[in-house]
Amino acid sequence: MTSSPIRVLVTDDHPVFRQGLKSLLVALGGIDIVAEAERGPDAVRLAAELRPDVVVMDLHMAGGNGIEATRTITRNNPSIGVLVLTMFRDDDSVFAAMRAGARGYLLKESGAEEIGRAVRAVAAGEAIYGPDIARRVLAYFTDMPDPKRAAFPQLTDREREVLELIAQGRGNAEIAATLFLSQKTVRNHVSNIFVKLHVADRAQAIVLAREAGLG
Repeated sequence: MTSSPIRVLVTDDHPVFRQGLKSLLVALGGIDIVAEAERGPDAVRLAAELRPDVVVMDLHMAGGNGIEATRTITRNNPSIGVLVLTMFRDDDSVFAAMRAGARGYLLKESGAEEIGRAVRAVAAGEAIYGPDIARRVLAYFTDMPDPKRAAFPQLTDREREVLELIAQGRGNAEIAATLFLSQKTVRNHVSNIFVKLHVADRAQAIVLAREAGLG
């Protein structure tokens, strides 16, 4: 049995680009263009009326913000996948689209096969990003600071490990066994932690550590 074609709503405020994209998608096969829109509000209305599988969305349109349209469509119709197709590659645009609920993000310079794969992936509920965008997303999360490290920058890595175990309620003997240290070394680390955190005892250290997400 032949599967049903993917129903697509194309949104872009440039008629020539919109027509070219429609022709490209239809030529790939297995895709039906159910409607087109040149403004964000029109895309929201048509998405609600027609319930397409995928909305291909430009971000910056003269007649309305694609980010807001994406947010409204995904909030009101979670089954509809939004694929952003834009010329903007800056981080602000990428992450704004992701936060708005877009499942995919491609640049307009992408090839026909890449756009087709993205439409099919988004229709299947997958998340997909062009190579350049994927590198940006990966770099962003790779470069994110460790919140535990940021919480106590005055501690050494070993002291932070000890504090993590203190926050878990471990005693010195158990910490020593876990980190393969002598109990004397652990006691020294604990003493240094108390001084650096300006706490008087283990209970105060645990409170601070847990507030910072340790333990």
